Parts: sequence; C-alpha cells; structure tokens
Amino acid sequence: MGPAMATIERYAASTVSVLADRVRCVLGESGLMSLPTESFYGLAAAPSDERSLARLWQVKGRSEGKPILVLIGDRTQLGQFVRNIPRAANVLMNAFWPGPLTIVFPAAPGLSNAVTAGTGSVGIRLSAWQPLIDLLCRVGPVTGTSANREGMPPPRTAEEVQNNLGDVLDLIIDGGLTPGGQPSTVIDVQGPIRIIRDGSIGRDAIAAQLAAHGLHLEADCQ
Repeated sequence: MGPAMATIERYAASTVSVLADRVRCVLGESGLMSLPTESFYGLAAAPSDERSLARLWQVKGRSEGKPILVLIGDRTQLGQFVRNIPRAANVLMNAFWPGPLTIVFPAAPGLSNAVTAGTGSVGIRLSAWQPLIDLLCRVGPVTGTSANREGMPPPRTAEEVQNNLGDVLDLIIDGGLTPGGQPSTVIDVQGPIRIIRDGSIGRDAIAAQLAAHGLHLEADCQ
C-alpha cells in the first residue's frame, strides 16, 4: 500500500460550521491542510504552531529568507501579528481589504521565525473570497503560501493539490476551481512605501489612494 492520502472535504455554505470544526481539529493537532483562496489553493498551518510550520517548510521546499504570509478572516485578527499599524497600512486596508493585497507590517514580538524568516516583518492579507472568510472567522488565521513545492505552478483545484501533495497533507478543502490569474500585490509599509511584488491590484490604483492621503509610493518595484 502507498502512503495515506489527505481527506478531501467539500466546502458548502450550509455546512460551514461543521467544516470549521473539522479544520479546527486538524490545526489543533499540528496538521497541515490546503484550502482555496481568491487565486489559487494555499497551504494552511496554524501560525503559532512550530511543529506544523516546520512541516509546511519541508513540504514547500521554501527558500531561506522568504517569509510565509498569514491570512486573516477579519481585521480584529490583525493585532496579534503586528507590532504597530503604520498610517499607510490603514489607508490601504480601508481601500483594498478585503481583496488581493498583502501588506507587510512590523511583526509582533515573539512571532515565529518560521513565519517571518527572521526578517522582523510579516505579510498579512484579508481575502475577499467568501468561503475563506467564512472559515477563518470561525477558526482564526492560517498561513497562506500557495500549495505547491517551490518552483512548481500553484494549483487551482483540490485534485491538483491531492495529486501533488496529498500524501503529505491531512486535509484538503475543496472549493471548486479557483480563478487563478495574478497573485496578490505585496506592499511594504514599514519605511518608504514600496511594492515588492506586482499583482492583482495595480500600482496606479495604490499610488492614487496613498496620494489622496498625502503619502508617496516609491517608484521602483523591488
């Protein structure tokens, strides 16, 4: 017999409470799972669980120095991860959250190096995809890196996740085909405001929102 494969649970709005209980159980036992986002399927671990974070790094083959972003279900979940909220972050959250914008904040003291990669920073996103919000409002924040090994394309279906990572995951939430397309835009607001990954939300839209509040976006993508 081959290795045990991950259980696949179908998302349905009518049974989200039962599904949330299942997710909470998996995460509480240092489990590693995959769930759909507004672009691709992601790898979800509890951001404070060192054992499951170590599993995530091993599965991902993550390069040293690359932090793992965190997905939240609403803005009340933000405070446990950040040291402070710069003014630019408030402007961008009000304009683009929920949505495909990952904001890099100063990390809260004690946040795991497996999340920050020792950078002292943490990327946070509040997704606009309702099934994900439904789950995270019930179970709390999870990591959100794409459910693929480093260098491989990110998956858009639960079947792709099962075929590639099913033998190393505990649970896959099947939300159907995800939209794919561009990943989230990533912006660092800790010093000079700069886009560090171009994505779904364009530079001009971000620059305009910042300018309306007297703030400046650095010209070059890093």
